[in-house]
Amino acid sequence: MMHDPFAINRREWFGAGALGAAATLLAEPPAWAADGKPSAERKRDFLRPLVYMRGDVAAWLARKEFPFSKYDAQLGYLHVDRDFREGVDGSVCTYRYDPTGARHMVAHAEKACRINTYGDSFTSCEQVSDGETWQELLAAHLGEPIRNFGIGGYSVYQAYLRMKREEPRSPARLMIVNIFDDDHYRNLLSWQRIRFGVNRKSTNPPVPHVKFDAVTGELVECANPCPTAESLDQLCDLDTCFASMENDYVLGRYLERESGRKPASAVVPGGTDFDDRDFTRDALRSTMWIVEKIDQFAAKEGRKVLYVLSYGAQRIRQFVKQGNRFDQPLVDFLDSRGSPCVDLLKTHTEELARLKMDLDAYLSRYYIGHYNPLGNFFCAFALKRQLVEMLDPPPPAYSASAPTYAP
Repeated sequence: MMHDPFAINRREWFGAGALGAAATLLAEPPAWAADGKPSAERKRDFLRPLVYMRGDVAAWLARKEFPFSKYDAQLGYLHVDRDFREGVDGSVCTYRYDPTGARHMVAHAEKACRINTYGDSFTSCEQVSDGETWQELLAAHLGEPIRNFGIGGYSVYQAYLRMKREEPRSPARLMIVNIFDDDHYRNLLSWQRIRFGVNRKSTNPPVPHVKFDAVTGELVECANPCPTAESLDQLCDLDTCFASMENDYVLGRYLERESGRKPASAVVPGGTDFDDRDFTRDALRSTMWIVEKIDQFAAKEGRKVLYVLSYGAQRIRQFVKQGNRFDQPLVDFLDSRGSPCVDLLKTHTEELARLKMDLDAYLSRYYIGHYNPLGNFFCAFALKRQLVEMLDPPPPAYSASAPTYAP
């Protein structure tokens, strides 16, 4: 069955800095506790419109509603086969998944696979059909298959957990970890509805995450708050929902930020997460911590890792106009570790300068919210050189033994 995108305008979503429904939920002046933190009453007010309807939970579990995903006890959710009218020029995008759980492989699927990819929707390649993803474009060019384990809405932490699950079952010599600009903030989120709001496409479920220990200040891993399908019922009642989510980091940030009630030494941030200095600092710190976990896992398993930094159109626009990037600490961190990395912000801005195009015209070439087919082509060939250098032996297209004929 084909579904429409259920009132989600992806261009507006990514342009808004992924604050989602939070701004509309914070229109009234908040109530505050004596210590200057958001009160329990205010948190309950925020959570009230997010609470699940029991019938919706049952319909999602039965695969009758919310067709974006299915429940998964560890990761929160996984994708399902679907057809959405959300592609370029209003086209229908076809999403299918192989028995491994990866998005359907087309190019050279019969061959042994030595490249697995992990990440969020810029890895799963939302808004294009199966054969149009950057993985498939690369696979067709290189002459060998590439698995796509990306899931829309995932954090870096969820991508890491999926890597640990899938690599023993579908091992690959090289793992590509694609980190989208918004993924850092998602690491600290325990329930997607707090950040993404309510819609009929996805339940925006509870998810595994990381948090800062209240005593030591160190990051710790936290399992899915609803580790069984039955436990989703706790989010159908405001009291039990509040008990489960009252200490969510992102909930606290939103309420503190919108109130302007922050410590005097801090700068009151702007309206989006990317403008929130404290949130950005903590989010990037969490990603760097997870990168260390990924590298430890890869070293133990004898794998290579290629990191890819992906960005939405708004972050590229902001960088071109302002000249500063919110994730510079992460870029410096990866560089200090000598981590192989493809920085698509740098690649895009270099091409923009070379083409001397109008910025909006340039971005419309590649983005319809996510990458359009041409954007996925751009991504594929931005990765190609680094990928070929890391593969040993080289892929068939770059094999020294391939015959050469003079024209």
